[in-house]
Amino acid sequence: MFVTRFAPSPNGLLHLGHAFSVLTAFDAARAAGGRFVLRIEDIDGPRSQRELEDAIYEDLAWLGVEWETPVRRQSEHLADYAAVLDRLDARGLLYPCFCTRSEIENALTAPHGPEGAIYPGTCREASADARAAQLAAGRPFARRLDLSAALAAAGPLAFVESGARIAVDGARLAAEIGDVVLARKDVPASYHVAVVHDDALQGVTHVIRGADLAFATPLHGLLQRLLDLPTPEYRHHRLMTDAAGKRFAKRDGAATLRALRAAGVTPEAIRARIGLA
Repeated sequence: MFVTRFAPSPNGLLHLGHAFSVLTAFDAARAAGGRFVLRIEDIDGPRSQRELEDAIYEDLAWLGVEWETPVRRQSEHLADYAAVLDRLDARGLLYPCFCTRSEIENALTAPHGPEGAIYPGTCREASADARAAQLAAGRPFARRLDLSAALAAAGPLAFVESGARIAVDGARLAAEIGDVVLARKDVPASYHVAVVHDDALQGVTHVIRGADLAFATPLHGLLQRLLDLPTPEYRHHRLMTDAAGKRFAKRDGAATLRALRAAGVTPEAIRARIGLA
């Protein structure tokens, strides 16, 4: 069965870009006679707010979107993600990183990637004694994926994008994301860990999301292989922009669905505006 999902974070009001994404996925599920799942990705600490989560439900219902209940809220399942991290750690694929953001920026010689500075590998090269000393001193740390070790453990990889099978280029993945953080110092799991776990748990067969997340697909395919999880088919849609060609963001109050609704705009008009009439 065709199963897709929409997984917003409650750290701002939904805007036209979200409307395009959720309606694209919802329409695809209906056309296939499949299931549509709503998931709340609320593990980003204090930025995630319950009142903004309630606003998500209100906006989606106004758009005419229907979803299964209960809705999975990631903040209620942190133990699941901790178990995923422990599995990777047991295989020697994670290492503690004690570097601060400023230390990483100052040490950086490679270009930035989609998620910011490409980590130079400082803590990966640390000796066992040095790591033990840092841990004994109680220094906070993030948990990073040893990308080189992970790629070696996984072997050849590929994922399906819009029906086409695409091989994962390990060198490109290293250049774009490097040893990515899978658990921050202040957040027990990253988006990458939570999303691959939950997509498998909820039986998602098709991931329909914005082109801004296309960079993460090879990494998600790698994690799925390492964790023996099924790999869904991916489809990355275009991003909505304003008249000046600027991508909509949560800080753009005029483009929020709440503001448009208050101004008398109808759901049908929203569909027409984003090209889904």
